[in-house]
Amino acid sequence: MTITSIELFASSIHLHQGGKVHAESRTTDSDQDGWQLRAFHAKTDADVHADHWEVHPEAEEVVSCIIGKIRLYLRPEQAGQEEEEIRLVAGTAAIVPRGRWHRIALDIPSNIMVVTLPRGSRLEKRTEA
Repeated sequence: MTITSIELFASSIHLHQGGKVHAESRTTDSDQDGWQLRAFHAKTDADVHADHWEVHPEAEEVVSCIIGKIRLYLRPEQAGQEEEEIRLVAGTAAIVPRGRWHRIALDIPSNIMVVTLPRGSRLEKRTEA
């Protein structure tokens, strides 16, 4: 078996039940089942869709800051509550609970890596309170 390098910032790595792992280009239209690892360069808030909430109903998500400084926000679960803010610096991560709406904002340009089961994931435009 030939082992080749994978360009993390251009690929999705799929982690399948039973131990199979494969990478594919992000430009590939895929309905792969299983966990997914993605790394990306984020220069502006637009790169991390900071104006949208995101949710993964089927699994938790690991959000990690590889280089830079980011803020991870959890949407209030009840009216009248404030957003919860988690600050992540290079080398740190947080686990977003399954089914919890969240978003990312940048303090500085950053490299971010996420791992989740994307099946059923949704985005919702953020509205100001």
